[in-house]
Amino acid sequence: MLTIVSFLVALGLLIAVHEWGHYRVAVACGVKVLRFSVGFGKTVWRWKPAKQRPGQDTEFVIGAFPLGGFVKMLDEREGPVAPDEKHLAFNTQPLRSRAAIVAAGPAANLLLAVLLYAVVNWWGVLEPRAVLAAPVAGSVAEQAGLRGGERVEQAAFDDDLLAPVRSFEEVRWLLTRGALDGRDLRLEVVDDGRRARREVVLALSGLAQPDADTQLFRRIGLLGPLTRPELGDVVAGGAADRAGLRKCDLVLRVGDLTVVDGQQLREWIRGQAQGGSATTATWRVERAGRAMELEVTPDVASDAGRAIGRVGAFVGAPPEMVEVRSGPVDGLWKGVQRTWDVSLLTLRMMGRMVIGEASLKNLSGPLTIADYAGKSASLGLVQYLVFLAMISVSLGVLNLLPLPVLDGGHLMYYLWEAVTGRSVSDAWMERLQRGGVALLLVMMSIALFNDVTRLFG
Repeated sequence: MLTIVSFLVALGLLIAVHEWGHYRVAVACGVKVLRFSVGFGKTVWRWKPAKQRPGQDTEFVIGAFPLGGFVKMLDEREGPVAPDEKHLAFNTQPLRSRAAIVAAGPAANLLLAVLLYAVVNWWGVLEPRAVLAAPVAGSVAEQAGLRGGERVEQAAFDDDLLAPVRSFEEVRWLLTRGALDGRDLRLEVVDDGRRARREVVLALSGLAQPDADTQLFRRIGLLGPLTRPELGDVVAGGAADRAGLRKCDLVLRVGDLTVVDGQQLREWIRGQAQGGSATTATWRVERAGRAMELEVTPDVASDAGRAIGRVGAFVGAPPEMVEVRSGPVDGLWKGVQRTWDVSLLTLRMMGRMVIGEASLKNLSGPLTIADYAGKSASLGLVQYLVFLAMISVSLGVLNLLPLPVLDGGHLMYYLWEAVTGRSVSDAWMERLQRGGVALLLVMMSIALFNDVTRLFG
């Protein structure tokens, strides 16, 4: 139920804001708006204000199917217009006014994203401290000389000036941007054990076809923040229980490996099922201040057709957290920056998919969005606001694409009109609209297929 409610709230809000952008600028430009609708199909709710702006007679409607919306304006191309109202029709407006009305929808979504990110920055959020876990063997991070336990102080791309880093989430965002943009990331890190400050360079530009998928951070090698290699709940009858391991045991060493953090231990356990049989190793653990050694043989399980080791215990304590909060001006500016960065990242990913450099598996549809909406809502208001901001950016950017059925397509028509001095002919308009609908249906089909594969595959 939470998933459905959070999805409908998100969809309704983002569509309403998008259409409000069209409506508000249309009214400001002196265009008569006949209907403002969120949703399609049977009317659930209808309202017409008693007092309206001069020249306006707008009906506000909520439809039964909240999968879109529209703002219907007075237009000679859609029906007869009284002579005394021709100056209120959309098609009679100057080119700059028509372009502004069309662009206002996507702009409203981008402005909403700025506001949502700013609210999150002002509110403050608990995020993992920027202390790195042990990197995946053979990864970019390991090749750069990271070993685990380093605290990231500053970061920058290529030869840019180093900027302070406040949390691991900032590191994760920088890694994503660098990988997808093909830019190397410089990290200034401090080893808490030796108090030594040094700079490492992650060669993200060398990643082959860095899709934004679950394997991206595995190839980079930084899967999460540092966590104490402490055991949580132990499953009765599991490998850990049979070996005598208990909750709160701190793992110091397994075999010849000195354990630095929980992620490192999880990766080691997964790798102890080579050839379909598990390997027994000596675990050195600390329990209530006393060190002891236990022989542990992981169970063999299957993950995507590959044999992996499991011990039947929660591995890794929660990471150390830090509150990240910004002031009024700084929080707003960071909201602008994050919206800009996410917009560029979205455009680049779409461009890479078009030219075949990124997989079409990155396309997501309503099922995945609904799933993420439910998960973010269950984590709290702040995470839900971040989810809304990201979807709002995606909606704004998507609508600016030069597809005939989208706002960006209409802006392309107006660009043609500005350059040539004449509007696109009705015949060409119809052809382009049909092509745009066909392309949009193909994209929706791919996104829906990806949704089904992710959720049920």
